[in-house]
Amino acid sequence: MAWWCYYIKLSPLHPTSVVDREHVLKSSESGRRDPPTHWWRILTNIGPGLIIAGSIVGSGELIATTKTGAEAGFTLLWLILLGCVVKVFTQVEMGRYTLISGKTSLQGFNELPGPRLGRHGNWLVWAWAVMWLASIGQQGGIVGSVGQAVALTMPATAQGVSENRVADAEQLLTFERYAARSESVAFDDGTATGGSNDPESNAPTPQRLQELDAREAEVVAMRVTHELEHGKNEPPDIKLWATIITIATSVLLFVGRYGLIQTFSTVLVGSFTLLTLINLFLLQGEVDYRVTTEEFFSGLKGALPSSANGSTALATALATFGIIGVGAGELVAYPYWCLEKGYAKFTGKDDGTPEWRERAAGWMRVMQVDAWGSMLVYTFATIAFYLLGAAVLHRVGLNPEKSDLVRTLAVMYVPVFSNWAAALFLFGAIAVLYSTFFVACAGHARVFSDALRVIGWIDDSQATRDKWVRGLGAFFPIMSLVFYLAFPSPAKLVLISGVTQGVVLPMIAGAAIWFRYKRSVDGLRPGKLWDAMLWLSGIAMLITGVWTIIATVT
Repeated sequence: MAWWCYYIKLSPLHPTSVVDREHVLKSSESGRRDPPTHWWRILTNIGPGLIIAGSIVGSGELIATTKTGAEAGFTLLWLILLGCVVKVFTQVEMGRYTLISGKTSLQGFNELPGPRLGRHGNWLVWAWAVMWLASIGQQGGIVGSVGQAVALTMPATAQGVSENRVADAEQLLTFERYAARSESVAFDDGTATGGSNDPESNAPTPQRLQELDAREAEVVAMRVTHELEHGKNEPPDIKLWATIITIATSVLLFVGRYGLIQTFSTVLVGSFTLLTLINLFLLQGEVDYRVTTEEFFSGLKGALPSSANGSTALATALATFGIIGVGAGELVAYPYWCLEKGYAKFTGKDDGTPEWRERAAGWMRVMQVDAWGSMLVYTFATIAFYLLGAAVLHRVGLNPEKSDLVRTLAVMYVPVFSNWAAALFLFGAIAVLYSTFFVACAGHARVFSDALRVIGWIDDSQATRDKWVRGLGAFFPIMSLVFYLAFPSPAKLVLISGVTQGVVLPMIAGAAIWFRYKRSVDGLRPGKLWDAMLWLSGIAMLITGVWTIIATVT
């Protein structure tokens, strides 16, 4: 579930309504509200950050994080953890700016000094526009992944049925080969199951090896027969289902009939996340796939992968850094959620009185609880996906790519759920990925319409914005599909967006620092420790941004 769902869930009967930002503070006289002080009342007033927590099982974690674990093993766990924690300081500072001013992120960006394109926005607004374009490609990767999941569940052509049968056999053979290697290592080390060194009970016998060779020959023959009958091209099922899903999404977004779908998807997303955590817990009972204490802490040493594909794994991790946890898109979005939740309206317009400062400080505390609480939730889930990728996919030697992306991701659930793994994963993946695609397209329409207003390309009337939201809501899914049809590699589309967000992250961090020193007011200025952590957050994002550029071009 992506961040945009907050708009949708608040106004299911008015899908084209957006935050009327110009009136947020104008109505503050009647909308002021004293902040809660009891911990339970504070918890009932959080919300924007929880939407971020809900988005972690979308393209960033389900695709990018697990792919990083599959390529790097446990080595880059520290970078994934850093990516979740370090951005929160910037997130809170963005929220502080909105609480004080009642303005959106793009309005704030437009206030920054630097080059401007006439009256049509400054450099950071246009940098956001480039990032937005890449994020449309990311949505193309997501709708392609949904198409894969549906094609695995309901193949639409004979070629699709045949491809599923052959690909499943190839994947099963990979598992059997890994199991044989594990048995051999356990026997050689004297650590085979039961502690026995009996070759007849523990070591792979010559007969077993012959069986695997025969099985491999059978699978190769299946692949040859399939290609002779259907050719080497990928089945059209994935693109067919992606097209059907896109058309349905465009219609739903245009007419606004999506309240029920979003509620249903939210339940499925939560259930799938819980299933993933249970899977990781039960995986500890599987000798060949458990995460040992030594392996876990080896990932926190700050080391870089040294294997032959180490540079590839690092590049993937840096791309992942831009979209995991609070990605660049979520940092831009967070102030919109705070406005929608009412933090700025409850605080009211700054009248310079001690009462206003006290009220603002109280709502600032609520927002900080919201941000840090959600950080704990999505960090825990992100680490779970990474560990599954490292513990299962990396060990078996599988890397989620292209048309086998979803099929490979399902392997993470095989050691625990066995024959049920594919069905459980596909059910959850369809819900998670489609929910992300659906609400992201809806949200893109809203924020992009705000961008058009900021750069002066449309007027500021509510009717005009409503019209643009409806039209863009129908157009963006189709635009995403075009990206996928032109570049049918979901993982790469997601990672390209991650690279772009990784480059824009230090710019957003710089904006947050500028807000801190140029837009803060007395009574709401943070202390020296917070300032130090905010600067460290910005420096960390600058380093990873430069690192991302170097890793991409070399």
